[in-house]
Amino acid sequence: MTAEGTWFGQPRGLTVLFLTNMWEQFSYYGMRALLVYYMTKQLMIGQAQSSFLYGAYTATAYFTPILGGVIADRYLGKRKAIIIGASVMALGHFMMTFEGLFYAALGAIALGNGLFLPSLPSQVGDLYKRDDPRRGWAYNVYYVGINIGGFLAPLICGTLGEVYGWHYGFGAAGIGMLAGLVIYLSGQKYLPPEQPRKTKVERVAVRGFDRRTIFVLIGIGLAVTVFRAAYEQVGNTVALWADSGVDRRAGSFSIPMTWFQSLNPLFVMLLTPPLLAYWRRRAASMPGQSLARRMAFGSLLVGLAYLLLAAVVAVSGSQPAAWAWFLLFFLAFTFGELFILPTGLGLFAKLAPAHLGATTVAAWYLIIFTGSLSAGLVGTLWSRMGHATYFAMLAAIAGVAGAMLLAMGSGVEAAERRNVEMSDSG
Repeated sequence: MTAEGTWFGQPRGLTVLFLTNMWEQFSYYGMRALLVYYMTKQLMIGQAQSSFLYGAYTATAYFTPILGGVIADRYLGKRKAIIIGASVMALGHFMMTFEGLFYAALGAIALGNGLFLPSLPSQVGDLYKRDDPRRGWAYNVYYVGINIGGFLAPLICGTLGEVYGWHYGFGAAGIGMLAGLVIYLSGQKYLPPEQPRKTKVERVAVRGFDRRTIFVLIGIGLAVTVFRAAYEQVGNTVALWADSGVDRRAGSFSIPMTWFQSLNPLFVMLLTPPLLAYWRRRAASMPGQSLARRMAFGSLLVGLAYLLLAAVVAVSGSQPAAWAWFLLFFLAFTFGELFILPTGLGLFAKLAPAHLGATTVAAWYLIIFTGSLSAGLVGTLWSRMGHATYFAMLAAIAGVAGAMLLAMGSGVEAAERRNVEMSDSG
């Protein structure tokens, strides 16, 4: 547990952590908003190769946390891992301002992310006792906080990149990462103390993980991998379509293409509070709601959002679609996202055994790695088929993921019960 006292009814450390990650998300999404445009417009890399590089980069950024989580749990501890990781990421963002360092910069960001990413969310769980009723909602609150950075990033970094030059946008992303590091260092007294590290981690893992729970997590991982092949297209092929397929005029003003990427985090912030209130009322009246079914519903909603986009493209033909349809797409897309992604992250943290919090959360990022790599491969099909057909294919991919999660409902519920029993006995 942390230092006494709360902010907004939650441990003060939660505010410190989500502000830290807010600025990390600002830097990540600021760079991501520019990346595919920078490659195709400045570096003159072809669309298929740019889409694959985009997917490969995001996949690598979520592969390194697999190793980073183990390093944090075994050697560095979460705090040192976060500080080192944030520093390396800031360096990488500043390296992006030099064309000749493009690939080295992407590598530095991915390496720093490996230490940073699994350690910070796992500290959220450390703020609460296992029976604290606030624990279940903490990751949704955290998700809102970090999406403030995702909302601001395309508006600031995207505008700087489009209007003044790509490198100004990348530099702003680096400043954001430094801001997150300063906040984290300043809020140390509110953060949970480090758990003592075991000298025989493997033995702890064998005792802490039930085999059936491992199979459940693998099953969730496969389903979310399929889901992310469709989900990750928002910053990839959907962004390419927004550049040429959307009528961005609002009166005499032309909406910058990167601004549309702020819609997703904006809707996260607007939709999460009423959604949490609904879930609380539903939990009070109908306890024991299935998290797997909640995730399945989210995946199906994202599929419906892509079906809407397919219909809009089919009806518009060769004419650009009105930007209001794109706004509606992001509304449905984000609503579905809130049912699946923070729920999945919270579920992985919930089922984590003691002293392996960062390692277990790192397994969630393995899913993002495989999903991002799949998204990069799917993105190469953008130039090979009609856009309406392509978006319909993404809807089908999200639907398959939803069906997989729906089939796992009873297994997830059983794993949660075993986790509670192990906590009570331990």
